[in-house]
Amino acid sequence: MSEKKTEVKNSEAVPYFVHEGIMTRMERTNHRLWVMCILLVIVLVATNLSWIIYESQFEYYEEQIVEQESESGNNNFIGHDGDITNGKADSND
Repeated sequence: MSEKKTEVKNSEAVPYFVHEGIMTRMERTNHRLWVMCILLVIVLVATNLSWIIYESQFEYYEEQIVEQESESGNNNFIGHDGDITNGKADSND
């Protein structure tokens, strides 16, 4: 029983001003982390916008002209993407 009393006597309570100092330091650290997070989000949006603006100045288009002849009347063309374009053959009948 005497050991428990000595344990309580040996453990000292942290003074209130030390606790306030630690809390103030944690608040400053949290504030810095929030500022850093907001800054990173702003930088991410800025880099994405700059990439979109850079890529939008180029126009990518592909034009494909195909002439085929067919005697049976059906004229199908399978393009590079695998889509089938159905058409009619030009006939001189």
